[in-house]
Amino acid sequence: MTPFGEKLRQLRRQRGISLKQMAEDLHLSSAYLSALEHGHRGRPSPGLVMQILGYFNVIWDEAEELKQLALLSHPKVTIDTAGLSPDATLLANRLAQRIGDLTEEELSLLLGIVK
Repeated sequence: MTPFGEKLRQLRRQRGISLKQMAEDLHLSSAYLSALEHGHRGRPSPGLVMQILGYFNVIWDEAEELKQLALLSHPKVTIDTAGLSPDATLLANRLAQRIGDLTEEELSLLLGIVK
């Protein structure tokens, strides 16, 4: 699941809206919306993000948060380390190999470092 997908599901559930209903209201397939929530689709387009913001009547800080989450929610990330140090390349490769094995605590620690 991506950060955007998690937030989308949270908004939908808080408002008691089924996935099927939201998909119909936004003229999307429920399969696409489900894949978006689960991180099986790429990041949503800016237009779709705006449509979702309007659908949930989200404004101000929460709207900016959702826009940022959309930008940070590409499920298949490529890290270009060309021209960087060997340590940068090593870190990128080790992270790619081990990210699935990290605990939530370890992930939180790493996120804190890179933020």
